[in-house]
Amino acid sequence: MNWKQLLSAKRWGYEYREVSDHLDARSEFQRDYDRLIFSSPFRRLQNKTQVFPLPGAVFVHNRLTHSLEVASVGRSLGRLFYNLMKKENPDIDEDCPFLQEVGNIISSACLSHDLGNPAFGHSGEAAISSYFTEGEGRKYQEQVTSKQWADLTNFEGNANALRILTHPFNGKDEKGYALTYSTLASIVKYPCAAIDGHIKGNHHRKKYGFFQCESEAFERIAHELGLQRDPTNPNGYLRHPLVYLVEAADDICYNIIDLEDAHHLKILSYQQVEELLLPLCGGEDLRARLDSLQDTGSRVELLRAKAINTLIHGCADVFARHQDQFLSGTFQSALMDALDAPIVEQMKKISAISVAQIYNAPTVVQIEIAGYKVMNALLEEFVPAYLKTNKTVFDNKLVAMMPAQFHTHQQDTYSKIRAVLDFVSGMTDVYAVELYRKIKGISIPSLD
Repeated sequence: MNWKQLLSAKRWGYEYREVSDHLDARSEFQRDYDRLIFSSPFRRLQNKTQVFPLPGAVFVHNRLTHSLEVASVGRSLGRLFYNLMKKENPDIDEDCPFLQEVGNIISSACLSHDLGNPAFGHSGEAAISSYFTEGEGRKYQEQVTSKQWADLTNFEGNANALRILTHPFNGKDEKGYALTYSTLASIVKYPCAAIDGHIKGNHHRKKYGFFQCESEAFERIAHELGLQRDPTNPNGYLRHPLVYLVEAADDICYNIIDLEDAHHLKILSYQQVEELLLPLCGGEDLRARLDSLQDTGSRVELLRAKAINTLIHGCADVFARHQDQFLSGTFQSALMDALDAPIVEQMKKISAISVAQIYNAPTVVQIEIAGYKVMNALLEEFVPAYLKTNKTVFDNKLVAMMPAQFHTHQQDTYSKIRAVLDFVSGMTDVYAVELYRKIKGISIPSLD
């Protein structure tokens, strides 16, 4: 793979349009960022759980604020990488003019990396999958192909993000959000189909990156950008190198920011947070500055900023130094796992504390359980109603609740199920709970 082909301003749905070279306020990749910022799927992230329940008396991160922060970190990673490459080769802009846009490409991909996540995060993904593996959805297995069944039984938010950005939803622009090919490729962490994914020890196939209905779309993207076939899977591809930086930005943010939220919610003490973050602050003596701040929240903010700065510089340096491996697809770990040993060990400590005390905190577990039940119950209502040939009056009323954009003209079972999943997975936490309560008769809509 080579940067000149990997960085393309060709736009989805406008493949034959020449890229404008006249002076403009924005580059093609900045346009990607702006299109995402103003999009409905992005706005809905404000009511999707990141870790802690929303809303609360104390503000914590939701999917939207998380995505904005990841985009900020991603932009810095891209700029640092470009600066390092420019230092090594002052004439690099002549060889690869779009390399200076790497920060914008990564920040756009970071904005969209969680667009496909359903309500209640991983609990929502699990609920959708279990409906087909353990629930009423098992009866549809004989009506779909084995590849389609693998999609349904392993719902993946990453693959759903690519669908949201490229699928011609009913009544919407058939070109989707018309993002550049490079931005689209940079969000696909695991460039293979569901049936080829979930391979332990293979970083490209840890999960999967596109549904069967988007397989041809990804083939087009891969061919245009010159992505290499995965030698262990001829039906899949090696990652676009920028995926590693998008992944690193996400890893940096959720590992560090979750500690800050846990402190705000009094799950972790200030002393615990300091012990976890101070070793990541680049050897700078912060003792005097920390002691001068009376507010512990301000101390945590300082530690958070310094720790993120250390991780950004470390990841950008690894990415620049190992260019050959990233371009050949032979780098087989996350960037965060390739940092200096003391940092990796400290991140393992943070991960262990997060699992034990944050992700298993009572409020977190309660929302996961509730979300699982809500999502599963919605599928039990909407999937059968939408698939029935002879619908009851009640079935028709349920189907009428699905917005027109989610309906499909396709008559096969897989396409119909996918239409319902588009509807349910796009819901915010608040809307999912509200709809669940109404259709179950727990609450009655006001007639006022």
